[in-house]
Amino acid sequence: MAPDGYAFVADATFYDKRYGFLIYRIPELKKNVYFASIDYESIYEYQKGRVKVQKLGFKIRAITLDGRPGVRNLFSDVPVQMCHFHQKQIVRRYITGNPKLPAGVELKAIVDTLTYATEEVFTEKFNVWCDRWEDFLKERTTDLVTGKWSYTHKKIRAAKRSIKSNLPHLFTYLNYPKLKIPNTTNSLDGSFSFLKEKTNIHRGITKQLRDKIVEHILGN
Repeated sequence: MAPDGYAFVADATFYDKRYGFLIYRIPELKKNVYFASIDYESIYEYQKGRVKVQKLGFKIRAITLDGRPGVRNLFSDVPVQMCHFHQKQIVRRYITGNPKLPAGVELKAIVDTLTYATEEVFTEKFNVWCDRWEDFLKERTTDLVTGKWSYTHKKIRAAKRSIKSNLPHLFTYLNYPKLKIPNTTNSLDGSFSFLKEKTNIHRGITKQLRDKIVEHILGN
């Protein structure tokens, strides 16, 4: 084991709204160190996973996460990287993959550069975009019946808010090159895909048997 620990990735995948698995993986070793069946992707489950990883003798020197609120605080003692794939997915969820409004088109173009841009260049482009569309994002729509107002471009505002909130953690991997921090949790995708493929073959199996199959797959 590396004396200074390893850079981890942690993420969860779900078969449906009530059944999933949380995994802690060391990409450098291509090894899943911890995995557990979960009903919800909660802060508690991530905390339980970290405790178990440490009890197994592994030191977390850095970690890449999907940006779930609150989870990042569990790792305030180590460098944290926000997964670029998840950040892109968050923005896509708000403005779609083919935005119609010019502000959305420009924001998507900026986010598309995320995986290869430097922190300085990306931040500058994002800040310029924020200044350019400041008045647009402040536009309000008033309900003629209730008289109450709401922001007209809620989804673009939400996309902006997400980027602004995660910006301090989007380029951690470049700031700590010696730690070999992955900029995505993609190393888990293979495990997730293979896992679902194998367990879907056995539809109708009990949860206990499915857990055993999953444990065997992830453990190997």
